[in-house]
Amino acid sequence: MIEELREKETDPEKKALLDFEWGMDFGAPHETAITNQFETPVFVYGYPSAVKAFYMEPWPDRPEVCKSVDLLAPEGYGEICGGSERMSDHDALLARIRKEKLPEDAFKWYLELRKYGSVPHSGFGMGTERVTSWICGIEHIREAIAFPRTIKRVYP
Repeated sequence: MIEELREKETDPEKKALLDFEWGMDFGAPHETAITNQFETPVFVYGYPSAVKAFYMEPWPDRPEVCKSVDLLAPEGYGEICGGSERMSDHDALLARIRKEKLPEDAFKWYLELRKYGSVPHSGFGMGTERVTSWICGIEHIREAIAFPRTIKRVYP
């Protein structure tokens, strides 16, 4: 899809921002280019495993791609929600932690959750400020933060 967007783009500066190779993560220019094609939010799935969190389950026939999804809002608001299937296999998870050279001690508790087996499960995170900004048409995300930190206010 990014290649198609690059071909359609006539502005050389914007075209340069859309330079993209397999294995790279999307940035703001890529998200904006994709969402400009639609009037509603759009799901992007099947990200490269290398650019996502270590605990995301890879596709069985394509280990370089993980079972993840991002929901992108139109009008330049970007990612408003992201989710993935989590690895449920202890040994595969340990191998990924080692591959990423992460400290095993820090993830001991996480590995123990899968030590005696686990079920396939997923999770997601939603940026409430981003969703609020998009729904309300707020220009800057800082205006949607319920308890912002300011020079005179550090604690909510």
